[in-house]
Amino acid sequence: MTIATQEKLQYNWKHVISLAGLHIGALFALLPSNFNWTAVGLTVFMHWITGGLGITLGWHRMLTHRSFQTPKFVEYFLAFCGALACQGGIIDWVGLHRLHHTNSDQNALDPHNAQKGFWWSHIGWMLYKGPAHAEIARCTKDISSDPFYQFLQNYFLPMQIVFGVLLYLAAGWPFVVWVIFVRLVLVYHCTWFVNSATHKFGYRTYETNDSSTNCWWVAVLTYGEGWHNNHHAYQYSARHGMEKWEIDFTWMTIQVLEALGLATKVKLPAK
Repeated sequence: MTIATQEKLQYNWKHVISLAGLHIGALFALLPSNFNWTAVGLTVFMHWITGGLGITLGWHRMLTHRSFQTPKFVEYFLAFCGALACQGGIIDWVGLHRLHHTNSDQNALDPHNAQKGFWWSHIGWMLYKGPAHAEIARCTKDISSDPFYQFLQNYFLPMQIVFGVLLYLAAGWPFVVWVIFVRLVLVYHCTWFVNSATHKFGYRTYETNDSSTNCWWVAVLTYGEGWHNNHHAYQYSARHGMEKWEIDFTWMTIQVLEALGLATKVKLPAK
């Protein structure tokens, strides 16, 4: 099955408007009246909680690639943290990423095919209607029937709104600006750099059938996801930074969970 080319795709106005609104909201952080060191510190902490533990560890390495297993309460906690990153429904996210790996830089079923350019792979692909729901459903049968994941799929936006209201009531508008708008925009672009920058900048250790690269500064921003060529070579691996200098904070987190007995069946490349 194929989908239309970029030129024939229709705009996804829900995504266009929501992404524009979030970026405009983040600009309010430039006003001196909205600056607050405590809010900045909480933003950095929540960047790690939602982008590191949630998206990188939970949604990507644990759920999408099944590179390790955890008890259900840990699995659900990490999935919940990812939902607070507000990157769409968890089932759609996992399905789209699996489609990317199946068709990486090859055809229209790679949602953010890097062959279409940096802008397209970074953000452009989200401004248009993507692969048919049937394609995503085909890739996510292992999680789509789980009631908890169905809840996160359908209610990630109301959850974010409730979080924002609680922040406003507890600490005021500057915390909403920083911990909601600024954090979401930062986590978004850090995640998107994995789709764009690590298919353009850096070096290649392995010959893969795509343009994936290892990019150190993306690894810094995404807790180890920047070692993308390594990841495409060994998609199932819980460890992405294969060399000593390829620092992978998420792999370190998995090692801690394993030492605590909270991560099992950790997959690594054969030596």
